[in-house]
Amino acid sequence: MTHHHRQALLGWTLDPLLTVPLALALFIYLVGWWRLSKRAATPVRPALFLSGWAVLALSLTSPLHEAGERSFTMHMIEHELIMLVAALLLAGSGAGAILAWGLPRPLRRALGGSWKLPLQSVWKRLTEPVTATVIQGIMMWAWHAPILFDRALDSFGWHIAQHACFFLSSLLFWWAMLHPRGRNYGLSAACLFATSLIGGALGALMSLSSSPWYADYAAMGMTGIALDAVDDQRLAGLIMWIPGGAFHGLAALALFYKWLKTSEGGAGALSIN
Repeated sequence: MTHHHRQALLGWTLDPLLTVPLALALFIYLVGWWRLSKRAATPVRPALFLSGWAVLALSLTSPLHEAGERSFTMHMIEHELIMLVAALLLAGSGAGAILAWGLPRPLRRALGGSWKLPLQSVWKRLTEPVTATVIQGIMMWAWHAPILFDRALDSFGWHIAQHACFFLSSLLFWWAMLHPRGRNYGLSAACLFATSLIGGALGALMSLSSSPWYADYAAMGMTGIALDAVDDQRLAGLIMWIPGGAFHGLAALALFYKWLKTSEGGAGALSIN
């Protein structure tokens, strides 16, 4: 695909493979919210889910997505929005019950069947903080390998697969961090710190490299933000390395503080008893 052709295509990406699942998820959530708001003793607050959904939808369908095919820096910004902002907001929204209530009654009743017990066991394993951290690290490094990244740039289907892996692994990761069993936020903080190093190392390799990693960007000469392929890659690497690492680091500090407060509360209760 030529650079001129990429410029001509710059606009909104409204492919049904993206828009239909996004619209369906929003519809199911709104139906569930409406049903629960009439039943729940405490109000259901949809702000986190709607904010996360909006960030995800705009990242995947706005001109930022097409800009990512012309510039690795823009592509990196898209990935960071999906993996850091959207996934965190959606994981923190606790939307599972609301989405279940948004399903038709036969499907909602089916969710209570015994068939889901094996899936619950798998879910518990996957949402162990260390396991979730390893999964996200593998997805991050594997999809930034030139052979897979170039394939994602050349094929819309592979591009969707890349973003699906990034989003689902990040959603799993943030769920594990925010909802650790036994309220072990200290382990979550350690995993977040480790993730800042994993992502930071990858970003550092990109930013310190003297040659472009990806054939499509290298072939452009000047990328869509008026940088050559090497400088564009260095800027993208810096975004992953510094803001991305800082985001995980700040989240680690927040959960470490929560772990300390939880530990102090437990120690206080024991001393009273």
